[in-house]
Amino acid sequence: VCIHRVRSCSSIRFIKSKYVCVFDKSALKFSHQQRLFRTSAVSCGQIVQFKLSDIGEGITEVTVKEWYIKEGDSVSQFDSICEVQSDKASVTITSRYDGIIRKLHYNLDEIAYVGKPLVDIEIDASKGVAPEEDVVETPPMSHEEHTHQEIKGHKTLATPAVRRLAMENNIKLSEVVGTGKDNRILKEDILNYLAKQTGAILPPSPKAEIIPPSPKLETVPAAPKDKAHKIPLPVSRPIVFSGKDKTEPITGFQKAMVKTMSAALKIPHFGYCDEIDLTQLVQLREELKPLAQVRGAKLSFMPFFIKAASLGLLQYPILNASLDESCQNVTYKASHNIGVAMDTEQGLIVPNVKNVQVRSVFEVASELNRLQSLGSAGQLGTNDITGGTFTLSNIGTIGGTYTKPVILPPEVAIGALGKIQVLPRFNGKGEVYKAQIMNVSWSADHRIIDGATMARFSNLWKSYLENPASMLLDLK
Repeated sequence: VCIHRVRSCSSIRFIKSKYVCVFDKSALKFSHQQRLFRTSAVSCGQIVQFKLSDIGEGITEVTVKEWYIKEGDSVSQFDSICEVQSDKASVTITSRYDGIIRKLHYNLDEIAYVGKPLVDIEIDASKGVAPEEDVVETPPMSHEEHTHQEIKGHKTLATPAVRRLAMENNIKLSEVVGTGKDNRILKEDILNYLAKQTGAILPPSPKAEIIPPSPKLETVPAAPKDKAHKIPLPVSRPIVFSGKDKTEPITGFQKAMVKTMSAALKIPHFGYCDEIDLTQLVQLREELKPLAQVRGAKLSFMPFFIKAASLGLLQYPILNASLDESCQNVTYKASHNIGVAMDTEQGLIVPNVKNVQVRSVFEVASELNRLQSLGSAGQLGTNDITGGTFTLSNIGTIGGTYTKPVILPPEVAIGALGKIQVLPRFNGKGEVYKAQIMNVSWSADHRIIDGATMARFSNLWKSYLENPASMLLDLK
């Protein structure tokens, strides 16, 4: 019997075979099965190993926290594939290809390594493949035809948020000139490109409309509410006692703390402590809180602490510097990127408010609100937690009056703020009054900073906070 073509009901559509001679029905059936098993499909798909690219900051490994896709799903360029967490930040990995996910190389909470395959994506073989990716030749499988975009070989540096913004506005990243490091495309570059295309005029910075004070503010009492009687309650958590030792690997932000603190304690620290009378600042904040809330920001004490520190750094730039490893050169930082230590479920993280020297107290508060929201959700980006030049740690939000902060390299100074307490103090006339007292503890790199410089800076910072109106003379 001469068999030219056999139509199959499976995913394999047509089978071309050579002439097969059989003599009975059973032999014919066996020949069909054997030929069906050996025949490959007609389509010519390619499996591309999508490798975990360099995230930057010397990161070599990450923990896979969440998959946004599963095997068999179709993805397009810039679609989110997974979220990974390094020892510095959480990063969303996006696809570089249009295709079908064929394999996930890692399970949740497993360690993925930079340069190693993350997922296998089946793409159309007729389309181009980036040269830096490895193509795995596998037996092609018959599948529905899909329309894919052309994949270009060059790499464009941009964060997932910037890529998403470009995709939402139908902007090709290859047409945008990046102004960031190594020609990285920033959010501002996308907005400027969009403005040129639409003719829109973008404001230099988002500034809220100034709203005059409400008459109701006159009823706000001068003295703040006494919160000293409130006793913090311990957090109740279910206790599980197994009776066995448990060993867990150090990952995520804990791993970052191991590296950072190991390097930090090589620095010769010295400490300086003082107390600040915040009575006037407490009253001022109570008056400004409703205004800030109307303008969309929660006003805490920290924006005042940060802005006062920036004004002090203008007078003492050595505290906003870094020292090279050989201790031969000091770099004075132009920007005041002041970090704020935050206690989160993922561990201690220190995002920083960029360019405080050109921001108002309200702008600092708005940015701080954004960082706190992202920090609580574990979604801080690498840009949010890198590039710090000076740090403040508010241990007083948890409790405690004094602490000994440890410098975060390559910075050279850090301050730790205690809780605000209502304590009796004497005024100039020898009269006792109720004062709002906060203690501050400074640590500095004694290789380039002496005690007198640290004390003078602290005194200036203290004067701004004890007399908030004096900051108006130096605000930029």
